[in-house]
Amino acid sequence: MNAKDALIIKAARGVIEAESRAVRGLSRTLDASFVKAVRLIEGRTGKVVLLGIGKSGLIARKIAATLSSTGTRSVYLHPVESLHGDLGMIAADDVAIALSYSGETEETAKLVPILKKQGLPVIAITNNPASRLARGADIVLRLRVDSEACPHNIVPTSSTTAMLALGDALAVSLMSINGFDKSRFARLHPGGNLGKLLNLKVGDLMHRGADNPVVKEGDTLARALAVMTATKAGAVSVTGRAGKLTGYFTDGDLRRCLQKGRAGLSAPISGLMTRGPLTVHPETMAMEAARLISEKRIDNLPVTDARTGRPVGLIDERDLLREGLL
Repeated sequence: MNAKDALIIKAARGVIEAESRAVRGLSRTLDASFVKAVRLIEGRTGKVVLLGIGKSGLIARKIAATLSSTGTRSVYLHPVESLHGDLGMIAADDVAIALSYSGETEETAKLVPILKKQGLPVIAITNNPASRLARGADIVLRLRVDSEACPHNIVPTSSTTAMLALGDALAVSLMSINGFDKSRFARLHPGGNLGKLLNLKVGDLMHRGADNPVVKEGDTLARALAVMTATKAGAVSVTGRAGKLTGYFTDGDLRRCLQKGRAGLSAPISGLMTRGPLTVHPETMAMEAARLISEKRIDNLPVTDARTGRPVGLIDERDLLREGLL
């Protein structure tokens, strides 16, 4: 490593260590004010309004997004825009969280008495408990950041990291006391991976109708191969007289039959299929089907109606891979 590369690594480590110290210090100094802030938000029926300008505004936006995604209705309002009409978005039972490292940001501090006049309690997140913002707030959450991570102690780095961590702590604490579980998270994140894990069922992904390969026990291997080829499934469900699934025949079964010299095209599929195969139902969670396919090291599974036992579909590992479940 040359001198310039070493300098890069040294600078990067310095930033990470400085920001880590800021978060650790914040963790050690959490007190009754934090509890009061969480209880205040919990007790309001309105939304949480996040305020901040510049880098504090960016962190305020992220905190608002995190709160909203974890069950606490939240919005970000730009302090300047709020002073020019956006205050109309604020309702009587809202609560405001104002972010300012110095606590002296003019537009943010100016909003505090206006918000309080409208009946909103104000939580301040600041590094300066004697600031104008802190003096006007109902609850002050102090950052206690000694210095920024930049060499000139100017660029917001440690302070914004601490703000972000404190906002996440508020959101997760509210999750804990409000019983916000995985199922509620999934309802708010239907497109996310966890949402898929908790919402998607086999019936949402399975091949059905003409794409679901099915033959009867009396059909030949030739017929089974034709159906498998037509549907490109690599497997076929086999039914008995009542239409119930009695067996399953796959590409792997075909290879094993060839090795044993049992693969005559006129042979009945009933003598070659795997009887009593593992199955899932349309109501089975897709994540459970993914687990079975992974654990059993198979490519697909027949899907049967839970009541009748009839094959109604096929779920393939490619379907699960496409959804990010495997």
